[in-house]
Amino acid sequence: MSALLVPRRPRGVIAIAVALVLVEAIWVLAGLGHEWSHPVIGWLPTIAMAALGAYACRRTALRPDLTDGTRRFWHTLALADCVLTVAEVTSAHDALGGPAPRQYVGPVTTSLLLVVVLLTIWALLRLPAWHRSRGDWARFALDAGVLVITCGGLLWRYWLASNGQWTAQNTAMLAVCALALITMIAIVKITFAGAGELDRGALRLLSAGVAISALSGSLGPAFADRPWLSTSLLSGPIASLFTVIAAERQRHAVATPVTGPTPAPRISVLPYLAVAAMSAVLLIGEAADGGAQLGIAICVSALTALVVIRQISALRDNRRLLATVDANLARLQEYQAELDHEISHDALTGIANRSLFADEVTSRLANGESFHVALLDLDDFKVINDRMGHGMGDALLRAVTERLHEKLRPSDFVARQGGDEFTLLLTGDGASDLLRDVLDRVQEPLSLNGQDLAPRVSIGVTAARRGDTPEELIRRADVAMYAAKNTGGGRCTWFDPIMDQIADADARLAADLRQAIARDELFLLYQPIVELPHGRLAGVEALIRWRHPTHGLVSPGVFIPLAERNGYIVELGRWVLREAVRQAREWELAYGDAAPEKVSVNISARQLREPGFPAEVAELLRTSGLTPHRLVAEVTETAVLGTGESLDAVRALHALGLRIALDDFGTGQSSLSLLVDCPVKVLKVDKSFVDGVTGASAQAVIVDGLIGITEGLKIEAVAEGVETADQAYRLHKMGYRFAQGFHFARPMPGADIALLLDVVPASRKVDNLH
Repeated sequence: MSALLVPRRPRGVIAIAVALVLVEAIWVLAGLGHEWSHPVIGWLPTIAMAALGAYACRRTALRPDLTDGTRRFWHTLALADCVLTVAEVTSAHDALGGPAPRQYVGPVTTSLLLVVVLLTIWALLRLPAWHRSRGDWARFALDAGVLVITCGGLLWRYWLASNGQWTAQNTAMLAVCALALITMIAIVKITFAGAGELDRGALRLLSAGVAISALSGSLGPAFADRPWLSTSLLSGPIASLFTVIAAERQRHAVATPVTGPTPAPRISVLPYLAVAAMSAVLLIGEAADGGAQLGIAICVSALTALVVIRQISALRDNRRLLATVDANLARLQEYQAELDHEISHDALTGIANRSLFADEVTSRLANGESFHVALLDLDDFKVINDRMGHGMGDALLRAVTERLHEKLRPSDFVARQGGDEFTLLLTGDGASDLLRDVLDRVQEPLSLNGQDLAPRVSIGVTAARRGDTPEELIRRADVAMYAAKNTGGGRCTWFDPIMDQIADADARLAADLRQAIARDELFLLYQPIVELPHGRLAGVEALIRWRHPTHGLVSPGVFIPLAERNGYIVELGRWVLREAVRQAREWELAYGDAAPEKVSVNISARQLREPGFPAEVAELLRTSGLTPHRLVAEVTETAVLGTGESLDAVRALHALGLRIALDDFGTGQSSLSLLVDCPVKVLKVDKSFVDGVTGASAQAVIVDGLIGITEGLKIEAVAEGVETADQAYRLHKMGYRFAQGFHFARPMPGADIALLLDVVPASRKVDNLH
């Protein structure tokens, strides 16, 4: 036996089976030239082999880790071998029970052999692999019919017909042979299809045993003149030997279902071999009988051969077509897998998207797991996009993703929520320490595309609770993240229920703010900008105020951030600009050249990005008739960093005739190149620098240095937040010519500015106005 068909080393049962078969083979070979005086001895190994097969199948069926279907198959084969054992005993009695040995098979033996074959077929048909379609059943029946007719014809032509007589015994034996051949076909088909845990090698062994056993029956004519021998002495031990080996192989096989791709469809050669065999019989028979119809037989055989060749060619083409279809299906499956990945993952970073994150959170909640959800947001990411381009922003997002992967554990989960927001699902304990490590790692300086960056992030985190949903968890984390931003950013903040109360109050206040314009609750105050040292009025800055019907005066530091977060800042800014232009035009009409030379209006970054904003300002100037040069657009440095749409809008405003003031200079990511790129005419030095101007501080050095830069660039410098006469004096000594602050005047209504213009000549000082 080859190593493919038997276990790696002979087992005890297999060794006994091989020994018995060798004894039987020697007995039969010797009997061809010698008449045995005690032929019953030759039947003993045959009976023993049948019993040994039953024992091997029964022992395999008792293996506890096999499936029910597999154990049932081997139980049925054990029963078939028990019946075979009895059949071998009755067969020995048929051959030796008379006055002399004879080659005779009685009706009892024939019936028992039929039962053996039927039990084997029944075992096969109960396997899961035999759950087939009607077409499969039809092809199986056709294959069986072809094989039975062919073998029957051959047996008739060369054995039965040559004897000149047909008996009931011949009919019974032909039925046994036919059923055995059908059994072999069934085994072969199931072997190719696979049958769960039933070992394919064991099935091949059973098929080979049935085939060789059936073929050994064709040796009957050789034993016709040797009655002390019988074909049963060969067919029985051979079938039993292969059964024993198959059972042992199954018993020692790994009990796992057969997996892997389904075998490719095979072209069945059985019908064509049958046609070839019968054509050969026809030709040989006609030649032996004198050749009267030999020409017709040759033509029929040739035509049959051509039809067979054409059919095989068509089948091969079909196989190639099927292979192409399978390849296309495989590619479609790959595309489907890629599409599924794209649907659930972020295209830029390759990590999960918000949909997959929600599914993961839902799964963890359903399993009752404890975990935390954190929302991470990059501070001032918009500035990086505007200043350095979206390519740099994308590179930063990828770098942040890599750093998150470095710190997160295998059990954690990270996703991109959208924009510059990431969501983290943190399992187990130690979330606080882990988030500190994440915060430190993400905020480490890095170099991207030759640019040095120092990213800052704000993190909000909350713990999962019973009854939570993914939306609720992310909402709480979002509330905590905004609390972190409102306290300066660059930190991690845990959700506290009081944050919801604050958020609810902010939401109600934001809703009221949307009604403030319609309810006439907003108004403007104007803070004077004076010339140093005498304090002559040089201009005013328009400042918005809100008188809430319930809360009274609401600080701009409260409602301006609310407006920026909910997008209402655009409408708010539009109202401020419209009111400031109206007031400036009134002063211009009333006082002419004595009117405030500059009326400054704060323009938000969101307004600058609004499509058509410069055109809107141009229309407002046209309809109001205000001299454009009197209007000053104050923008922050963070709003115009880079060369994006915000800077384009500023340049368009400058082209309309407005003067551009850079507000809060020095408090953001200052860049002196901005003074060149942006058409700045006024530089407003922030109060945080002015506070230290009277001492030997770093702020004083910066303030002193800025005046030199502005003079060189011919830019007006305005010092903000001047609160003492000493500060005003020191600023004037440094070279500053314009200032504003409480030392000169607090913000006042437009009517008070008009009163000032009415009662105080333009040359009078206003430094004592409070």
